[in-house]
Amino acid sequence: MVNWVQIGNAIDRPGQLDFSGLTVSRGVFAPDISYHEGLFYIANTCVDCGGNYVIVARDSAGPWSNSIWFAFEGIDPAIFRDGDLAYMVNNGAPNEPPRYDGHRAIWLQQFDWRAMKLVGERTQIVNGGVDLSTKPIWIEGPHLINRDGFYYLIAAEGGTSDTHSEVVFRADDIRGPFIPFADNPILTQRGLAPGLPHPITSAGHAKFVQTPAGDWWATFLATRPHDGDFYNIGRETFLLPVSWPGGWPTILPNGAIIPFVAPRPRLQPQPRPDHPMNGDFGYVDHFAGGRLGSGWVGVRTPKRPVYRLVGGALILNRGAAMGDVGGVPAFVGRRQQHHVATFSTVMRYTPVHDGDRAGLAAVQSDESFLFFGVTRRGGKPVITLYARDHANTDTLVATAPAVTQGRSR
Repeated sequence: MVNWVQIGNAIDRPGQLDFSGLTVSRGVFAPDISYHEGLFYIANTCVDCGGNYVIVARDSAGPWSNSIWFAFEGIDPAIFRDGDLAYMVNNGAPNEPPRYDGHRAIWLQQFDWRAMKLVGERTQIVNGGVDLSTKPIWIEGPHLINRDGFYYLIAAEGGTSDTHSEVVFRADDIRGPFIPFADNPILTQRGLAPGLPHPITSAGHAKFVQTPAGDWWATFLATRPHDGDFYNIGRETFLLPVSWPGGWPTILPNGAIIPFVAPRPRLQPQPRPDHPMNGDFGYVDHFAGGRLGSGWVGVRTPKRPVYRLVGGALILNRGAAMGDVGGVPAFVGRRQQHHVATFSTVMRYTPVHDGDRAGLAAVQSDESFLFFGVTRRGGKPVITLYARDHANTDTLVATAPAVTQGRSR
């Protein structure tokens, strides 16, 4: 549960989802993975490219099926197994006119996993959140657990910024009524003291897992900001133990700070992987073989290949301009995993026309990125640094003459 290895990508071909025309942050949200009778299931949402869907696979490494779409409103679907029955639980609009911005609800409907369709009545099991009178916002990311004769519903509440939290409800029946825990939230980092070293904030969106030893753990999302409230590395996955005092789960007592380092689960130690996903690490890719490693990602859905691998080289084809939401740029990248990192590339490239360019790009969004590389200006090759900061055009930061013969790094 600590040393993870990436074994594939569940969405890895254009026929599954189409991100054409979407900005880089409008893809899929909050996937839920489960397993039953030889099949892995991922339930997920693409708000702007079709709604809620499920994909399945015999092997979690893939290949995964094409998307199976569902017509219910909302986001963050998760599949819950209750014996031979299954249910889909998700965030949706309340069964009344919304009372305020961010007023949402949690819904439940039976899922026929053999026919891959929803059946029966769709039931609202939570309206608004823990206390509707306080106008709680964005109850979402729901998951159900059956433990000691109770059904527990855990969900995120408060939005995904520094007011984020995880809350829990309990019921005797799968359709409720679900009663909120008196000591909610069971996880939050609201009100952290300013100036805290190595802060971890915006915690929520949890899911529980039980180890063979009987211990409960929660994975959840949070951020590690720098210089105030900036977090270029985005939302990351964290792990903490779950305790059950008085029959209610708690991840972290109210007011407690998420530790930067914590004890590991009581599991058989495993060797550190060749390509770690956490801690300090480095890697080099020589682009051997016929396809990119699974850690590389692109922008939007390519209708034609934007790259090819030939003789140990990654060759990028001409693509749309960076920031052109209507197209696919010739860009392949790795997700930033550290606040401080060094990266470089060996490149062979000669620009033919003014404006042609190739090099390294640090991409925050379609409107905010850095480009450092070789281009041509006034008929001459130059090394340039361009920046785009919440804008639709680039700003030239610096330029220097380029040597275009021989090997440059």
